[in-house]
Amino acid sequence: MYTNDTVRQTSAGNLLIGGGAPVSIQSMLNVKANDIEGNVKQAVRLEEAGCEMVRVSVPDMQSVALISAIKEKVSIPVVADIHFDYKLALESVAAGVDKVRINPGNIGSDDKVKLVADACRNAGVPIRIGVNSGSLEKNILAKYGSPTPEAMVESGLYHISLLEKFDFEDIVLSLKSSDTKRMYDAYVLAAEKCRYPLHLGVTEAGTERLGVIKSAAGIGGLLLRGIGSTIRISLTDDPVLEVRAAKDLLKAIGLRNDGIKFVSCPTCGRTSIDLIGLAKAAEERFSSIDKNLTVAIMGCAVNGPGEAREADLGIAGGNGCGLLFSRGEILRKVPEDRLLDELYEEIMKFGE
Repeated sequence: MYTNDTVRQTSAGNLLIGGGAPVSIQSMLNVKANDIEGNVKQAVRLEEAGCEMVRVSVPDMQSVALISAIKEKVSIPVVADIHFDYKLALESVAAGVDKVRINPGNIGSDDKVKLVADACRNAGVPIRIGVNSGSLEKNILAKYGSPTPEAMVESGLYHISLLEKFDFEDIVLSLKSSDTKRMYDAYVLAAEKCRYPLHLGVTEAGTERLGVIKSAAGIGGLLLRGIGSTIRISLTDDPVLEVRAAKDLLKAIGLRNDGIKFVSCPTCGRTSIDLIGLAKAAEERFSSIDKNLTVAIMGCAVNGPGEAREADLGIAGGNGCGLLFSRGEILRKVPEDRLLDELYEEIMKFGE
């Protein structure tokens, strides 16, 4: 059975992919390709936010210069996103790119595919094959009638075979669709037929609100089955938000333990404290703390410590005051205006 632990391992720069390596977070620069300074600045912001691999569009020869410029300023792997032109792949590899995203079936004759495969093999650069439900081959669409999961997987296996023909196996496969269920089913099917790492994503997922929901459903469901080695949450927004959402998703399903995991109740008629404000303020204030803790922000001093007894630390509100508790045990009463300050003090000394 396919899982991230058993799939063939490859690497992009110093980042291991598959074979039991942690699921990694990717994003893509959305600055115009001719703006080198803007792309570099955005890449730096993404790395600071926790991005572990950054993809950049390389639409022409001039934009190949982005690769070295970005690599001078960030330590994470850089992926060249290329469509149709095999020469751009060759020049990107020569420029020191860490990974290439290109579909072998779209770049022409076997000779061209071999040139790309040989260049990537010699440089230790993996290739990500990116199948998209909106751009499948005409013959495959004719066979299935629509971009079904089966059609998407057949397309992916076709592109893989073109590389395997030249003994190239440092491959990552993605099977993206804007339809969450189609994307999900395609990856499940690919996991039955493919031994290569899978990069997960719902393409064209939308703006932050809807895009995060669709991605959490599709990507999260697959990861819970052990499917997937890298992920991108695609949003029509600042790519830093993609990284933050991806980190939150990995923490929510137990694949990351870096940083605080928050638990908070949805409030009810018993709530007599500004719990919504407290929860938002706590998340903003404590989210950058690098401690593997679960912190609960609860609205009821009666049930809070009990309902959140598995939290390492927490607060539960009351009439003008609250309780500070740890793993279900009450530590002390705290005035409402001191709740977050005293919670912060407990967080910082926890485990000492």
